[in-house]
Amino acid sequence: MRVRLRTRLRYWFDGTMDRGTPALIGWLGLASVALIAVVTILVVLLTNEDAELNDGWIGVAWMSLLRTLDPGTMGGDTGNPVFLGLMLTVTVGGIFIVSALIGVLTTGLETRIEQLRKGRSQLVERGHTIILGWSEQVFTVIGELVKANQSARRSCVVILADRDKVGMEDQIRMRVPDTGHTRVICRSGNPLKRADLELVSPQTAKSIMVLPPQGEDADIDVIKVLLLLNNRPWTGARPHIVAAVQDSENLAAARLAAGESALVIDADDITVRMVVQSHRQAGLSTVCTDLLDFAGNEIYFRPEPALAGTTYGEALGAYELGVPIGVHKADGPVLVNPPQDTSIAAGDSMIVVAEDDLLIRLADDRPPIIEEVITTAPERKPVPDRTLLIGWNARAAKIIALLDRLAPPGSAVDVAAPRRPVYAVEMPRQNLVVGFKPCEPTSRRSLESLDLGSYQHIVVLSNDGVDPDRADNRTLVTLLHLRDIEVRLGDPYSIVTEMNDDNNREVAQVTKADDFIVSSKLICLMLTQLAENRNLYAVFADLFDPAGSEIYLKPASDYVLPGVEANFATVIESARRRGEVAIGYRRAGHSDEPPAYGVTLNPPKGAPLVLDDGDHVIVVAED
Repeated sequence: MRVRLRTRLRYWFDGTMDRGTPALIGWLGLASVALIAVVTILVVLLTNEDAELNDGWIGVAWMSLLRTLDPGTMGGDTGNPVFLGLMLTVTVGGIFIVSALIGVLTTGLETRIEQLRKGRSQLVERGHTIILGWSEQVFTVIGELVKANQSARRSCVVILADRDKVGMEDQIRMRVPDTGHTRVICRSGNPLKRADLELVSPQTAKSIMVLPPQGEDADIDVIKVLLLLNNRPWTGARPHIVAAVQDSENLAAARLAAGESALVIDADDITVRMVVQSHRQAGLSTVCTDLLDFAGNEIYFRPEPALAGTTYGEALGAYELGVPIGVHKADGPVLVNPPQDTSIAAGDSMIVVAEDDLLIRLADDRPPIIEEVITTAPERKPVPDRTLLIGWNARAAKIIALLDRLAPPGSAVDVAAPRRPVYAVEMPRQNLVVGFKPCEPTSRRSLESLDLGSYQHIVVLSNDGVDPDRADNRTLVTLLHLRDIEVRLGDPYSIVTEMNDDNNREVAQVTKADDFIVSSKLICLMLTQLAENRNLYAVFADLFDPAGSEIYLKPASDYVLPGVEANFATVIESARRRGEVAIGYRRAGHSDEPPAYGVTLNPPKGAPLVLDDGDHVIVVAED
């Protein structure tokens, strides 16, 4: 029975130790009280005279406490040997107890700081933006959110990823050094676990962005996160949830997992469309980047009561600052470039391209329309062309399929790659003739054997079988060979290529390629825009859908006489007569100069403007 009781007491004592620093402090406190009490009792019992000289029980207890905390206090003690011995005992005991207390406090503080550094504490914020996941594009998203919140007094971006908190913060400080009024908070946790999701307070967030991670199972992780968010018990309004999937086949499953309130975009489909559109009209990706980021022109919804009762065609020239591209009807529909006679009712909002919503303004006096410079576009019959597709990746088959839908009958596409893609080449096409030529994209001799002068368009695809940086390096070498061969041949062909890192786009300017498609950046910019304004989804869905109105770069000579002074108001009027909306222009002479690459959106309406042969007008049109 004695052993059993001792064991139970030991078990109870071990249990109190498991409670951490507070329990240790409590035991040291009890030890101090016990030591002071024992010494006080012994002093009173054994040294009556010294006890009376020091005010009895209370005075002796106070003396013992002071000596426990400060050993130097004993230096002034006087009395008989027993009293001094007891004071020495309490002083030595206090040294051990205080030393142990300091050690416990230091260890506990270090443990607490280490826990805070792990980023596992509960977030207490409201109206914040949550980013779930970590990839190279997280820096682009943070930078865009910082620009979007420049006018806000206080904003917060929270990142939840299965990485070290301190490591994430260090990388963000290095890549996005100036965050302005926006606080960036990192939390370490797995977005695929419900308990970790709760660390970032999704209930009180303004919006949630699900970034696709790197790897083959990226879409699986996105779908799992969307399931967790959709099945979470929400009280009140849900935050805006936006996500992207890399494989079009996973889009239906992702949208089912996300529910009706979330927005899921198809990154693969948008990339394919951008490559196909850009190979025929270079500069499109630059235009889309300008519209999607927060540094240049953006798309805004603007109520205009003064335009109620007019038509959409009349509203095209009504703005001094800003260019309207559609109407958001009060009853819900979003109409991008609707028919010119579409009426604008009270409560409708105009969809306007502008530098900032504060810079949108109706014109008091409309700039003059210079009729004599307006031209009529000549009728151009579709002419078959030849396109060379250098390289092969997961999007190549979809690119060929979309080209088959859009290319004139009799056009040809040749695939130049190390291995023959049998299924894509031998599959029957409606408008295209697809061929294959063996080629090593980085080999100059291999490229020269392709008879490059017989092609009008060349598309260089990024190799998704190697590291993204390595793939970009190989692409740069291919571009240099292609441009040098073109100079020697004297037969110009357009070159459009995929890049993985936008930083490599600036390096690649020496190749003077006509356009670069940085799909990951475009997708992140679109997600950021949707996180800030979910109504933009209907606009983007129309602009990136071949069945609706899209962005085109058309020859400037189709709108105004080349080399003759006009103004942009005249260009808008010329486009209006064709059922289109002119939103800017691109100068061919500056097409390889960053950062705008010759693109100007929303220019002043009345300023003198001369467009030359080779320049293009950027329009929103149905074809």
